[in-house]
Amino acid sequence: MLSSYPILSTLIWLPIIGGLLVLFAGRNNDAAAKWLSLATAMATFILSLPLWAGFDTATASMQFVEKVEWIPAFNIYYHLGVDGLSMPLVLLTTFTQVLVIASAWDVIKDRVEQYMGAFLIMGGLMTGVFVALDSILFYVFWEALLIPMFIVIGKWGGPRRVYATLKFFLYTFFGSVFMLVSFLYMFYLSGSFSILDMHTMQLGMTAQTLIFLAFLIAFAVKIPMFPVHTWLPDAHVEAPTAGSVVLAAIMLKMGGYGFVRFSLPITPDASMALDWLVIGLSLIAIVYIGIVALVQSDMKKLVAYSSISHMGFVTLGMFVLYDIVQNTGSLQGAQLGMEGAMVQMISHGFISGAMFLAIGVLYDRMHTREISAYSGVVNKMPWFVMFAVLFSMANVGLPGTSGFVGEFMVILSAFKANLWFGTIAALTLIIGAAYTLWMVKRVFFGPITNENVENLTDLNKREFAIMATLAVAVVVLGVYPGPLMEVMHTSVENLLVQATTSKL
Repeated sequence: MLSSYPILSTLIWLPIIGGLLVLFAGRNNDAAAKWLSLATAMATFILSLPLWAGFDTATASMQFVEKVEWIPAFNIYYHLGVDGLSMPLVLLTTFTQVLVIASAWDVIKDRVEQYMGAFLIMGGLMTGVFVALDSILFYVFWEALLIPMFIVIGKWGGPRRVYATLKFFLYTFFGSVFMLVSFLYMFYLSGSFSILDMHTMQLGMTAQTLIFLAFLIAFAVKIPMFPVHTWLPDAHVEAPTAGSVVLAAIMLKMGGYGFVRFSLPITPDASMALDWLVIGLSLIAIVYIGIVALVQSDMKKLVAYSSISHMGFVTLGMFVLYDIVQNTGSLQGAQLGMEGAMVQMISHGFISGAMFLAIGVLYDRMHTREISAYSGVVNKMPWFVMFAVLFSMANVGLPGTSGFVGEFMVILSAFKANLWFGTIAALTLIIGAAYTLWMVKRVFFGPITNENVENLTDLNKREFAIMATLAVAVVVLGVYPGPLMEVMHTSVENLLVQATTSKL
């Protein structure tokens, strides 16, 4: 029954249509805008659950496929499908969408219908990125979601929102142009925009290298990797809380997804030849950006740099596979790293989203994110601090939380590739603990030194429900990651075969 039901189209277009309805029905009626938005987000999440229930873990083939002619003259199709690499990211998107709508319930007072509508439309477009199997359709979704995020930061952002918005847009749009040129070149060679057809194309080394570098620019900006990371801290600091959550939890994952959907299977020889470049940039992100986080005085900026550091594990886990295969002659260690990278993407979605929501709770009460403005918050907000410390420990990689699983798998695979790779990557256990615990100690503990902290109130029921939901997700994935790894296992195996099969 599920095979005949257009579930993926529903997950794309329900929030988009719902967002448009909110724009009109919610005008001059904030309550209607809120409830219609929450109902749409909840319905989208509930309708996404059959993806998990009906997913066949025994095959690497695309599932829940939909294919309709879109622009026949150029062989462009409205082609959708998911595998074990994309399906968990779809669920992460629909799950996060509910939380960001709920988080803004009492916070946004101005043009509520536009704010809620923008996030619903953005959610549908982000889902489209993860399920598109036609490269032009992928590009349309990839670029279109910049518009609602541009509006959200530009309208509801902080004092420097115009600067941050333009920087965010220019960086990401610039990178995307190179990706589009690659798609057009491969269409010129094959006559097809199908992503699955691109996976089977035979390409020379020069073509692979140029395509790989074009993809690297596009996806490195989105993750973001060093040295094209500078747009992210500015965007996070100026964005409203929900905007920061979506940026960290979903949008950064699109870069990692791009590597596994395009770079590795389409350009395996160039990926192997240039793996040192990605590994080097990943290690710089893990260590150097972690050190940069140490000196931040703004909580949001600290967590933003932390996100860049943690996303370095994603690209490291993906690209150490060639060194592992060369050293061991086996894909087993490479699979550990690749699955660790995918688990890290899902885990980081939970943890970073939770961290930004926690900072948002404090900001709504104190209207400052400066660490020096806080001290002794635990005395007035014990329930909040309980959740915030849990998320902070997960950010450090404490065993028993989701933050430990992916990073530990990637570190193990890095040691299989090269002793120095593993050693440098493991430094994050020290650096991450340093900047996170420094913030925790200064903000949550110690005596109250600010009268504004004295007047703080603990979580209300809505905030408690959001924090508790994320806490459950972080702990469950940390204690029992098996189901998630089982879903992606066969698809990762297939990806590794594609990534290690020469096309020369």
